[in-house]
Amino acid sequence: MNKTYTIFISFIVALGGFLLGFDSAVISGAVGGITVYFDMSDWELGFSVGCVVFGAMAGNITAGPLSDKFGRKKILILTAILFTVSATWSALATGYTEFIIARIIGGIGIGGAILIAPIYIAEVAPPKLRGSLVSLNQLNIVLGISVAYFSNYFLKDLEGESWRWMLGVEAIPAFLYFLALFTVPRSPRWLIQKLNLVEIAEKILIKIGGKDYALSTIEEIQRGVAKKEKRGTISELFSSRMRTIIIIAFGMAFFQQITGINAIFYYAPTIFEQAGGSTDSSFLQAIVVGLTNLVFTLVAIRLIDRLGRKPLLIIGTATMAVALSMATLAFNNATYDLNDVSIDKVGNTKIKTAMTALKGMSFKSQDELFANLEPILNENQLYEFKRNEVKNFISINANLVLIAILLYVAAFAISLGPVMWTLLSEIFPGNIKGIAISVVGFFNSLVSYTVTQFFPWELTNLGPTITFAIYAGMAILSLLFVMKFVIETKGKSLEEVEELLIRK
Repeated sequence: MNKTYTIFISFIVALGGFLLGFDSAVISGAVGGITVYFDMSDWELGFSVGCVVFGAMAGNITAGPLSDKFGRKKILILTAILFTVSATWSALATGYTEFIIARIIGGIGIGGAILIAPIYIAEVAPPKLRGSLVSLNQLNIVLGISVAYFSNYFLKDLEGESWRWMLGVEAIPAFLYFLALFTVPRSPRWLIQKLNLVEIAEKILIKIGGKDYALSTIEEIQRGVAKKEKRGTISELFSSRMRTIIIIAFGMAFFQQITGINAIFYYAPTIFEQAGGSTDSSFLQAIVVGLTNLVFTLVAIRLIDRLGRKPLLIIGTATMAVALSMATLAFNNATYDLNDVSIDKVGNTKIKTAMTALKGMSFKSQDELFANLEPILNENQLYEFKRNEVKNFISINANLVLIAILLYVAAFAISLGPVMWTLLSEIFPGNIKGIAISVVGFFNSLVSYTVTQFFPWELTNLGPTITFAIYAGMAILSLLFVMKFVIETKGKSLEEVEELLIRK
């Protein structure tokens, strides 16, 4: 078994995950700059962050069928081009619409990379290494997130429009990924299933695992091909025989996003500022979030083929529920104090003057504070206060918020993050895998968009207490779902998994 070569090609392909993670997190540092430059409302800000997901939906729905037709490798090369164009264009954008278009192009790259890289790796990896190697994609995603937070921190103090540098620097790794992809072979399973190029596939498989491994794998693939009478369709995907797979796939896709992970990654500095942190400390805390994500993804890669998929999901989702409940409690116990120091931080002179009437008062919740501000501020002033100034008045256990967020990210990193994509790459039959993962990925992106679009609005209108309480409730539901529906695929070949799940 040539583990070095298998790890090498898997790692190169998984670099698409690095770009995905970088692209997802880098916007967190640019939020302040683009809000001012493009004069955005909460809704426009949410859309400028979440619009990437619209592109990801397009990438999700097209990447699978296109990779079935043209091959996994060619579609991955296309995603590298899209990442490069998006990073360059978004950094140079001068209008809101132009900026949105550039972001959506990057989203198409995200939608393609997040689906096709795990499929490719699952198709080249031996069963006993498959979970760990597919998880390399998630490792690269979190590595990209972590590097983005570091990059944002070091670029934030550049004179002029630092957000342009934050977004534009991604073009460098995107172009390197484009070049590196030319060193990996085509998927041997795809070569046999779609083109019947057995000799070429055999050479690749020999390089991966030796002659005996190549022959047994080819025999297994051909046995699977012989069972398939036609190419998979949408109607077949939703047929009764696929019911178990559909429940697992759509359930995992829903709960991976609805528990709020992208709200944390996209708005990490904003969340820590809501807890009373300065801009500098908020960016530093975001770096700690990224590093926590990276470390515990490494833990997941070590455990996924030892402990199994389902145990990791149970441990992770239970811990996520606890962590989100801790964050809810921290914000719920916060007070809001109006004193000389806090009032002096208000930027709007008219709001500052009006608030002197409440100086010396303390409130037990945001709602109580806002109720007392309504008689002395007009509608626009109150909205501006909710959006930009309330963070100056909060008195909160900031350490508890940080611990809760780090615990949540660590739990996600060992469970829903890597395990969902591993399961999706394993549970669908080969003849329908491309279109199936596209449909499920589209749904996953739709849920992600909903979370990221509404998060700024939720913080302004519902407050952080209710927002985190909603996510905690969803984490509890995800734990119940995993315990009832998810099956274990550890150590099984793709063909064995298919036989286990398909209803006869």
